[in-house]
Amino acid sequence: MTSLDIIQSPIKKELKDFEAYFKQAIKSDIPLLEIVIRYILRKKGKQMRPMFVFLSAKILGEFNESTLLAASGIELLHTATLLHDDVVDESYERRGSFSINALWKNKIAVLVGDYILARGFLNALDENKYRYLHLISRAVKDMSEGEILQMRKSRKLDIDFDTYFEIIRKKTASLIATSMAMGAASVTEDDEQIEKMFQIGLDVGIAFQIKDDIFDYQSKGILGKPTGNDIKEKKITLPLLYVLEQSTKAEKRRILGLVKKKNKNAVRVKELVDLVVAKGGLEYAEQRMNEFKDKAIGQIRQLPESESRESLIELVNYTTTRKK
Repeated sequence: MTSLDIIQSPIKKELKDFEAYFKQAIKSDIPLLEIVIRYILRKKGKQMRPMFVFLSAKILGEFNESTLLAASGIELLHTATLLHDDVVDESYERRGSFSINALWKNKIAVLVGDYILARGFLNALDENKYRYLHLISRAVKDMSEGEILQMRKSRKLDIDFDTYFEIIRKKTASLIATSMAMGAASVTEDDEQIEKMFQIGLDVGIAFQIKDDIFDYQSKGILGKPTGNDIKEKKITLPLLYVLEQSTKAEKRRILGLVKKKNKNAVRVKELVDLVVAKGGLEYAEQRMNEFKDKAIGQIRQLPESESRESLIELVNYTTTRKK
């Protein structure tokens, strides 16, 4: 069994039921829209966010139809943001296949993303789940703010540690936090418990994003080379930020100059990647990642003991040990 199989064991049936539920939640009577949706459903990911919803729910109460609604709302939001991100990033590949904007152009990709997001809101409204609407709306707000803040900082290259953590807390961690809060909200009306799960999810999500940032500087893929995509996009993430903070003013100016003016030059990008590795940027990032992971696990261990609690701990561990 893989680590994901072990993690999914307490919610295996729920994940299977979710596949049919999600197809119903996203479907459309418009032919072109349905073609695009079927293409999206062909390339489903690991379903990590529904797993966070289901495990959080089963730790705190009895799994029910409302939990499936919560998970579908999260997955609809996640899917919509991926479509919009590919347009913003001018990315033409997603999970090893052509992105929606590559096949149907930007306008269709944006409109399909809007449709999917609206379905999530409407599905919650149809069931009078106003708490879900509040949680999802907060996530949309945070993710948008995080993305815009990162775009601004990529232009000015004036990022510091506080700003970096604000960006990833809003842009990435908020969705995992909302997943855990939605799972809790599907089985309890205890505001304190729901907010506690949200806060745990923020720590998990921050660790998750730091892991992604580390990937960009590690050897991988067929050629065994780091991608350096963050540098190419002028994103200063934690490994490089650490090196900048340890550098003299002259070194810092030189590094920022390379990021600003030579970010498309493969030789210069490799030079920066090698510098980050040599200066301990990856070790520092891993240390901070583990701090957030350990904090989250410590909080989870305070929840009622169950098989689902142990699987949630393993899922948190998986976010920091995954290979891609």
